[in-house]
Amino acid sequence: MHSCPSCCGSIMETAILHAILGIKLAWSFRVRIVAAESHRGMSMKSPEVIVVGVGLAGLVTASELTRAGKRVLLLDQEPENSLGGQAHWSFGGVLMVGTPEQEALGIEDSHELALRDWLVTADFNQNDDLPRQWAERYISFAAGELGDWLREHGVQFVPTVTHPEAAPPGGGVGSSVPRFHVAWGMGPGLLRPFTERLRAASSDEPVDVRFRHRVDSLIVEDGRVRGVRGSVLAPDDVPRGRASNRTIVGEFEHRAGDVVIASGGFGGNLELTREVWPTERLGAVPRSLLRGAPEHVDGRMLTIASDAGAAVANLDRLWPYAEGVSHHTPLWSDHGVRLIAGPHGLWLDGRGDRLGDNLVSGRDSQAGLAAVRATGLDHSWLVITQRIAETSVVIAGQDQNPQFASVDAFAARPAVNPAVTALLTGGGDVLIADNVDELITKMQTIAPAVEGLRVRAAVRQWSAQPVEGNPTPDLLDPSAAPLVAIRLQTLTRKSLGGIVTDLRSRVLDASGQPIPGLYAVGEAAGFGGGGMHGHRALEGGFLGGCIFTGLTAARALIGTT
Repeated sequence: MHSCPSCCGSIMETAILHAILGIKLAWSFRVRIVAAESHRGMSMKSPEVIVVGVGLAGLVTASELTRAGKRVLLLDQEPENSLGGQAHWSFGGVLMVGTPEQEALGIEDSHELALRDWLVTADFNQNDDLPRQWAERYISFAAGELGDWLREHGVQFVPTVTHPEAAPPGGGVGSSVPRFHVAWGMGPGLLRPFTERLRAASSDEPVDVRFRHRVDSLIVEDGRVRGVRGSVLAPDDVPRGRASNRTIVGEFEHRAGDVVIASGGFGGNLELTREVWPTERLGAVPRSLLRGAPEHVDGRMLTIASDAGAAVANLDRLWPYAEGVSHHTPLWSDHGVRLIAGPHGLWLDGRGDRLGDNLVSGRDSQAGLAAVRATGLDHSWLVITQRIAETSVVIAGQDQNPQFASVDAFAARPAVNPAVTALLTGGGDVLIADNVDELITKMQTIAPAVEGLRVRAAVRQWSAQPVEGNPTPDLLDPSAAPLVAIRLQTLTRKSLGGIVTDLRSRVLDASGQPIPGLYAVGEAAGFGGGGMHGHRALEGGFLGGCIFTGLTAARALIGTT
């Protein structure tokens, strides 16, 4: 669930403006609810497939099944406002290979290069056979069918391909070339075809969508999953992302030939995140964490699947970020967003030393996080100028980037992203000063561990050297004022492990055998096989993985390859 833009900021926007193709996009999120929320049974024929979760993976699965004439029941514990799940909040970036967009920009990419990048970045273990096979199949999908399939469904892409988590010159962790294709409309724009297909489902074989239906257990009889049982929660009209009530007003039981778990990960579950935190790779468990996902992204279906015999693996393979900052208008508790400055920002540890000579925000996020955790402090600092903030800083997420909602919105965008303006006036962890000494004093006020001598030395060294893409790197130049220091914290986002599935998205038990009647897709399945990203991910593989696993499960259930 979370994709990030390039750290090229205004450079990327300028390129997009010059490359605009005149494409317009509008979308609707409303889906026809065939049966009202109820715990008294189905108003349609008994479903053939039950899909648990209305995020991107679940919607792709359901829409493909519906198109093939299958009767589908979609269940989700949240209100209708949450349709689309975590994909709604995303930047809408999909990892694709050898696309027309890349070709138009002169980007040379190939299946072989993309697979090499994936395998180097993933750093699979010897026992990661299934995850590796899923990765190989995803790259083939990304270099083949994916782009055309999305375009046929009406998804259109921003003409500039971006490059988050870029590999360093000479190779290493990350993508060697830009592969992050951003959909116009971002996450909501990517979701649109699947919500529309559900709305267009035929009236005689409808898709039944039931919100506020929380699955509490799987029905297992004679070794086969036969359906689900759960609780009907009281109606709640809270806005998307805000915590909804957990008042139980009834119970339900639904049976079907097959059940697909598409419930997402556990980026909103701080307790579970701390429990599985990989201390050997990322250092001590953070005492303070920001949530990059709403609290209902809790991973409870992983336990429910395990109770039914499913193998669950690699939960310690987390995908948090070190560059988290509190949301200026939070929707959920401890709401955070990722801030990316790329090579334009001076990244300091909690005491004031530069955080490694080769570490910049937006590149190799796991290495950056490990370096922060190694200091023994829960935070780090980004030191920039207000000019850099306004021209080069990117805040991840679709709600932070309204300029990409459509071509018209992009053409009419203000000179400074309103989200950045809000960040700079929000106070809290964002400090503004006219000079370095004043900035240090303010930093020490909220973080006593900051040492002025260390900060001054780091700023002096930084200001004495040229910085890639930054024409005014001298933070000591009075004309660069005001200076900005932003305290960064660890931000949860995605979980890379999950329910183990075979190459048909069938859930496997501890012995490696498929559990009849049970499938898993998306983040709940570790985006395939219980962890196709390995220990680290290439950006764009999250949404792409949701689409790929959803299609794989649907095609297996339909009986096509």
